[in-house]
Amino acid sequence: MKTAARRSRGFSNLLLSARRASGLSQRDLANRAKTTQAVIARIELDQVSPTIHTITRLLNAAGFELEANVVPRAVLDRQVLDDVPRILALTPENRLREVANLSRLVSAGRRRG
Repeated sequence: MKTAARRSRGFSNLLLSARRASGLSQRDLANRAKTTQAVIARIELDQVSPTIHTITRLLNAAGFELEANVVPRAVLDRQVLDDVPRILALTPENRLREVANLSRLVSAGRRRG
């Protein structure tokens, strides 16, 4: 699924949830936001992709605030893959030692915070 499509679907769900939680009809929300009921319907039905400004304005009219956060993407570490042949060359016993060493390292890191 494209990023814009995911963002849009999330916005339509956000708006629908906020509107319902505030007990407003589409028409009531539209009146508060100084727009039309058709605009609200198209967003909730995911027929249009609203701008951040528009969704923020509509959520505010429903009595909600939009909060955003940035989350790092999971990135494949090439160095981990480069280590695979070395690990596969180990005996099963040495692989277990490798896992035990890694476990101790991770535990020590967690204790230090």
